[in-house]
Amino acid sequence: MLDIPALRAALLAWYDAQARDLPWRTGPAAGKAGQRSDPYRVWLSEVMLQQTTVPHATPYFLSFTQRWPTVSNLAAVEDGALMAAWAGLGYYARARNLLACARAVAREHGGVFPDTEEGLRALPGVGAYTAAAVAAIAFDRAANVVDGNVERVMARLFAVETPVPDAKPELKHLAGELVTGQRPGDWAQALMDLGATVCRPKAPLCDRCPVGTWCEGLKTGAPETYPRKTKKADRPHRHGVAYVLTRGDETALVRRPPKGLLGGMLGLPTSDWRDRPWTDPEAAVAAPAPGAWRDFGTVEHVFTHFSLTLRVLRADSNGEGDFVWTDPPGLAALPSVFLKAAKAGRERLV
Repeated sequence: MLDIPALRAALLAWYDAQARDLPWRTGPAAGKAGQRSDPYRVWLSEVMLQQTTVPHATPYFLSFTQRWPTVSNLAAVEDGALMAAWAGLGYYARARNLLACARAVAREHGGVFPDTEEGLRALPGVGAYTAAAVAAIAFDRAANVVDGNVERVMARLFAVETPVPDAKPELKHLAGELVTGQRPGDWAQALMDLGATVCRPKAPLCDRCPVGTWCEGLKTGAPETYPRKTKKADRPHRHGVAYVLTRGDETALVRRPPKGLLGGMLGLPTSDWRDRPWTDPEAAVAAPAPGAWRDFGTVEHVFTHFSLTLRVLRADSNGEGDFVWTDPPGLAALPSVFLKAAKAGRERLV
C-alpha cells in the first residue's frame, strides 16, 4: 500500500528547498506563514501557461502586470490593446476569455476573485483546471490541480498502462487521492515543479526524485515510457494566399470575424485556407482589391491543429477597399502568421 503521508511529507520537504522562483508566486516560506499568492496574478499566469512554457510566458506576465497591476485595470483595457499585448501567446480566444473574465470580476465581484472552485467556475472562460489552480494556490483550498506535469507524475508514480488521453480521468482520480487539507496550495505547486524539473517528459532525473521510493514506473526500469501514448494522427496541412497591399510605407489590414481562429484580430487580407494550393487565376479572384499582384514566395506556419502554407502576393493600392492602414511599426502587433507574411511581402519592395 502507498504510504501517502510519507510521500506527501517527502515531496513538500523537497518543495520547501527546491521550489522554482516564479513572479506569480509567494513561495513556500510565505505559504507556511499563511501568506497567499495574489489570485489575479495566479489566474493570469495560469491562463498564459495553458499553451506555452514558463520561460516564454514570464516576460508577457511581467509586461501585463506592469501595465495592468489589478484585475480592474485589466478589465478597463480596450479589446484591441489587449489582443496586441497577447500576440505570441497562442489562441486569441483565450485573450477574449481573459478580458471577459476580468470584466466579470470587476463588474460583478467588486474586483475581488471568488475564493472557491464553484465561484471561480462560474466566471466566463474559467474551466475546471484554472478554477482548481486558483482555488488551491491563491486561497489554499483542497482542490485537485491536474495539469500535464501532474498527469505525467501520476502516470509514472502508479505505472498507469492506459494511454493518454484515455487515461486522463484515471490520472485525475489518482492525483485526487493525494490531496489533503494540509498545505494544498503548496502541494499543487510541488507536483507541478516536480514534473517540470525532475519528472521531465524525456530523460527524467529519477536519482533526484523525492518520491522515487514509491514510484512504480521507476521499478519497471523504463519510467520515461510513461505516460503511455496512442499514435497521433498526422496534422492536416492547408494552403492560402496572403495579400500585402501597400500605400507608400503603409500596409492594408482587415479585421477578422469575431468568431474562429484569430477572431477579432487585425491581419492581412487572405484567401480561404483549404487543403490544396491556389492557382494564379484563383488567387487573383480572391484578391481584396484589383492590382498588379506579384508573387513574393511562401511562408510556413504551424497551428495546434494544422499547418499552413501561405503564398504571399503584393500589389500597390489604387485607393479602393475598406482597410485599416498601418505603418511598419504597427505590423509588429500582428499575429505571428501575418507578421511572417508581411515581412516577406515588404522585404523586397522595388
